[in-house]
Amino acid sequence: MLSNITDIRYLKGVGERRAELLKKLGIDSVDALLSFYPRQYKDLSIITPENEVVPGANVCIKAQIITPITEHYVRKNMMLYKFSVKSGWDIINVTLFNTKYKAKALRQGCEYLFYGKVSGGIFAKELSSPEIYETNFNKIIPIYRLKSGITSKTLSDIIKNALTKADFTETLPQNILKEYNLCSLEYAIRNIHFPASRQALNIAKNRLVFEELFLMQCGIRYFGNIHKNSSANKITADYTAEFYSALPFTPTNSQKRSVAEAVYDMGLNTPMNRLLQGDVGSGKTLVAAALCYNTAKNGFASVLMAPTQILAEQHFKTLSDFFKNTNIKCCLLTGAATKRQKENIKAEVLKGNINVIVGTHAVIYSDLTNNNIGLVITDEQHRFGVEQRAKLSSLGKSPHTLVMSATPIPRTLALAAYGDLKISTINEYPKGRQVIESFAIDSGKRERAYNYVKKHLDSGRQGYIVCPLVEDGETERISAENLYKELSGGMFKNYKLGLLHGKMSAASKEKVMRQFSSGEIELLISTTVIEVGIDVPNSAIMVIENAECFGLSQLHQLRGRVGRGKYKGSCIFILGNGDPKENKRLNIITNTQDGFKIAEEDLKLRGPGDFLGNRQHGLPKFKIADLFADFKVLEKAQKAAENLINCDRLLSSEQNKNLREQIINMFKNMQAN
Repeated sequence: MLSNITDIRYLKGVGERRAELLKKLGIDSVDALLSFYPRQYKDLSIITPENEVVPGANVCIKAQIITPITEHYVRKNMMLYKFSVKSGWDIINVTLFNTKYKAKALRQGCEYLFYGKVSGGIFAKELSSPEIYETNFNKIIPIYRLKSGITSKTLSDIIKNALTKADFTETLPQNILKEYNLCSLEYAIRNIHFPASRQALNIAKNRLVFEELFLMQCGIRYFGNIHKNSSANKITADYTAEFYSALPFTPTNSQKRSVAEAVYDMGLNTPMNRLLQGDVGSGKTLVAAALCYNTAKNGFASVLMAPTQILAEQHFKTLSDFFKNTNIKCCLLTGAATKRQKENIKAEVLKGNINVIVGTHAVIYSDLTNNNIGLVITDEQHRFGVEQRAKLSSLGKSPHTLVMSATPIPRTLALAAYGDLKISTINEYPKGRQVIESFAIDSGKRERAYNYVKKHLDSGRQGYIVCPLVEDGETERISAENLYKELSGGMFKNYKLGLLHGKMSAASKEKVMRQFSSGEIELLISTTVIEVGIDVPNSAIMVIENAECFGLSQLHQLRGRVGRGKYKGSCIFILGNGDPKENKRLNIITNTQDGFKIAEEDLKLRGPGDFLGNRQHGLPKFKIADLFADFKVLEKAQKAAENLINCDRLLSSEQNKNLREQIINMFKNMQAN
């Protein structure tokens, strides 16, 4: 708590009207106001060197007014004031608009500071409506993210008033401040808004960035510990070799290593908490099957939860195939199950007749909490939020947890989003996995691309055309429904086409996928609903329309739907906007099959929120931290959070009470966004 004034209306200089404007910025209290950090700064303490005063640049120059200030009438309510200034060897023409009082205050022959963007040419530079200050004004001025109705000057004045009311109760433990050489909260807040110097600003920012990342890391661990006891369903015997002996192939070294790491964790007295990440088609499901097998052989049940019914059904089929020659029994539990079916599954699990439950979110709400569940697995982990993950972990009695992601997650983001997890990585493909040839073309070559698709279909293969939209909108982007109609009666009228998108009913989607899997449909026109959950070994060709609309990692994941069998896969990315920057971006994916390299580039281009796809990934929205620029601070924050939570896993001590409240509010606000 920074202030005892909770309602922003009662702060001097605000009132009802401004309070409404501030609420549009997400500011409804003094705490929120003081935590509304500037997005950048105008540093008037540093004069721009003469060689950097070029057209297009924002500059701060000290210059002398060398001509009289002349007044020019343009039209009603429009007056211009013009004069020239000299800065070094430069002569710059200045124009002010409707600023009579400012113009009258200026004096020819005097020096001032001018801040603004230079326009014109090298030999005729101009400043239009610059900010003008006395030469002894050497402050660093904050710039905020503002909407219409409130100015930066007004907001700065309101913040100054708020600072007079703040009590600055320290939010970080004293030992943390000392160990990581952090300034006090009061120093940080005052200097982030009104820096005394560039050094003071850096010290303030370091403290606030650390605090934000520290709270996030503590929150991830705190919510993970709420439903976790100190002991787990310990795996006392390792049946991995027995599982491998029943396989018709040999797992890769990466798969073996990942299984061994997880089995070791499951043999400890504390619950396993591990992230399994691997590229598209790298064989993560085999690792999950090996762990389910070990869990069953040790007398416990396992749960595997997928984000969609499509993917849940795929996993159920795959696991059933893995266990077909064993006594391990699987069941499928989705939202389509009736109450009686759910009760029957629960009863069978209690009796020990079901060893592996595969399902969707329905698993969380199926009252399985008292059952003998020793392992919970989530696939496509980034599609679940912190709260859902915690609920899943509450099944059984402190079950082991494995989370899987087919979107390779860069170390930067893995540390941020999954700081409480150990990480296993599958970085090689199973034997026989095909390299997918990839091309990026402009829309003028679409017909050639479609003829290439026909060539594959004529040879008995199947394919996809992926669109960014379900139906036509106001943009020029291609929709699945419109393209399906066009191609069914046009270029592909002699082929069997299918349509699949997220707005279809579950029964309709299931029917289309079944037809595609059986070969009834040769070419599937789809949205990104196929990104996960469809595994058709006969599919060998994919075209992605408006490829500029997708992130690189998503394109890579879509591309992974083809070439999964014995036939070589091909993927064509069609650009709809002809932007040269997009060609450069797509060169990254066409020149590499390494999902981890692609993910690193994607994260740099899009940032963590867009990279993960939505606000359900579990990361609070950062106010000041930047995962790239502040990665070293993130590593320190993670270490500090880990040490603190190890000593007080639920932050229940009196000294951590304030910290716990901050964390709860931080993640509550994140869920509300």
